[in-house]
Amino acid sequence: MMEREQRPRTTDDAKELASSAAQELLSRAGADSFDALVVLGSGWAGAVDTLGSYDIEFDATELPGFHAPAARGHSPKVRSMWVGDKRVAVFMGRVHLYEGYGPMEVTHAVRTGVAAGATTAVLTGSAGSLRTDFAPGQPVVIRDHINLTARSPLTGSLFVDLTEAYSSRLRQVVHEVDVSLAEGVYVSTVGPQMQTPSELKMLRQAGADLVGRSIALETIAAAEMDAEVLGLAIISNDAVGAVFAPFEAERALEVVTQRARRLGELLNRVLEQA
Repeated sequence: MMEREQRPRTTDDAKELASSAAQELLSRAGADSFDALVVLGSGWAGAVDTLGSYDIEFDATELPGFHAPAARGHSPKVRSMWVGDKRVAVFMGRVHLYEGYGPMEVTHAVRTGVAAGATTAVLTGSAGSLRTDFAPGQPVVIRDHINLTARSPLTGSLFVDLTEAYSSRLRQVVHEVDVSLAEGVYVSTVGPQMQTPSELKMLRQAGADLVGRSIALETIAAAEMDAEVLGLAIISNDAVGAVFAPFEAERALEVVTQRARRLGELLNRVLEQA
């Protein structure tokens, strides 16, 4: 495992490290390439049971540059899976900025998957709802994000267009699979503290529908590497109601965990048609 003082500082450093990790991943999987990558958010790990069949699973920390997640609901495992005729690299957890890692490290799984050939990146997570019509347990397709982390996984003078950061084609595929799914704007914050009532009001006024602590930086890294991104968040708690009631972490995690297998079925159908 890469020591903290050796963390990549530039986009080129991050890509070089991801290339090394990708070669090891491909070697272990006995694969020439992957078609897609999936990053599972908090409580989503059980989705692998219904996502597809797998041929190998091991700790991602055995690959160059990976760290074990500290947040509850995240697994350090990575699986090489088959979803129909597609080979998919599934990272069953992620590390976050609030764990003390930098933007290059929190996007390492995405860069590794793309370096291993994946042209589709499915990024999942849990999120608080900023809308009264989004209920806990409801999956929401991310159509755009607001990055409030004050961080970027990119360095240098190459400007990356994020107009189509969240693929309209993949969003259409999701809606063909399940027409009932709503779309929303995801705002990414650093954490680990939750938002104050005034901050939640500001986020709603800014046009955000969901609030979480991941996905945005991963999307930027994937877009820079020309991968199509599908973002999918499940509502874990009512952030609007948090103005009147405290956040319950155990309950929020339970909401996602109880629905993980169903979410895996949804991802299976989406990836087969993508």
